[in-house]
Amino acid sequence: MNKKSKIYIAGHKGLVGSAIVENLQKKGYTNLIYKTHKELDLINQQEVAAFFENEKPEYVILAAAKVGGIVANNTYRADFIYENLQIQNNVIHQSYKHKVTKLLFLGSTCIYPKNAPQPMTEDSLLTSPLEYTNEPYAIAKIAGIKMCESYNLQYGTNFISVMPTNLYGPNDNFDLETSHVLPALLRKMHEAKLNNEPKVEIWGSGKPRREFLYSEDMADACVFLLENRDFKDTFLKDEKEIRNTHINIGTGVDVSIEELAITVKDIVGYKGELYFNTDKPDGTMMKLTNPEKLNDLGWKHKVNLESGIKKVYNWYKNQ
Repeated sequence: MNKKSKIYIAGHKGLVGSAIVENLQKKGYTNLIYKTHKELDLINQQEVAAFFENEKPEYVILAAAKVGGIVANNTYRADFIYENLQIQNNVIHQSYKHKVTKLLFLGSTCIYPKNAPQPMTEDSLLTSPLEYTNEPYAIAKIAGIKMCESYNLQYGTNFISVMPTNLYGPNDNFDLETSHVLPALLRKMHEAKLNNEPKVEIWGSGKPRREFLYSEDMADACVFLLENRDFKDTFLKDEKEIRNTHINIGTGVDVSIEELAITVKDIVGYKGELYFNTDKPDGTMMKLTNPEKLNDLGWKHKVNLESGIKKVYNWYKNQ
């Protein structure tokens, strides 16, 4: 890529897309294009085709997706599989048709089986059943990986798939019904502090362990791969069957939900009690990525969890 390359970022307003836009701008890229949902409905095949015909982007970052936490994923199962498949199919296919130089497809580590060996490596994909609550979303993302792989193998395209672990950062979703655990904890404890509430309820036992990656680190990894690596770098040259070409983006470090809650409580300055509601689901007990493939390609994370949470909390208060 050069600094004037025409780069389309799909999903530029979300946690992932906004971090990537900021990273590209800081690095001096000047020809970035993006559209709001009102301007371009990525679910609409005709609209996406017309957009690619008119704009002809050289590089595409596909960060647009319908996302949410356990409740949203389990409640809106049809919406999660339909909308994500439509978005991916339209953007990936039009990128092929309009000869995009390189595409970066973003998924999630929820693609891995519920009982995948920990830490999870790329080759554990499709080895056993998925976590039930987010199965439709995970299947859509697996389809995206396989679509990129298949277009590369049949048409010689250069499409790369990356699977970030749990992300947090500026522009995160703080809606308590649809947000992920870290922003939900930040908001709950901030509001409890303001309202002098004696305790904060946290779903589950607090024992499940989760890995968290700061969104600016994730963006840096994505731009690094766009600038320096190609599809041919994602698999061993002597492999007879080319599969599992996606790349984990993570830290390889996890914490329990209880440890996370205590850290958030300290950073927010909330003085009340934490109540773990064991009538609520825990989800998978452990989800930790193995980021060795990405490390071997030349990138490693920089922001530790405590300093990242402090950054997000300062951002949240200023909003």
